[in-house]
Amino acid sequence: MSFVTAVLAEIEHVALPMPTLMYGAIALVVFFALGFLVWTYRDVANRHQTKADAYAAAHGGARSHDGH
Repeated sequence: MSFVTAVLAEIEHVALPMPTLMYGAIALVVFFALGFLVWTYRDVANRHQTKADAYAAAHGGARSHDGH
């Protein structure tokens, strides 16, 4: 038996500060909040296509994709 196992065997049981299902509920809330944050940034690059075209023209860049 290793030292760590012996120490863990001697520690008495400590009660959790909240029910076990609440840990999963908190994880789901955090997951959905982060998913919503990522979702809000969808298609950001295509929102300002005219600005991107003007910048590319002014700086000698390639023309933007027309979608064809």
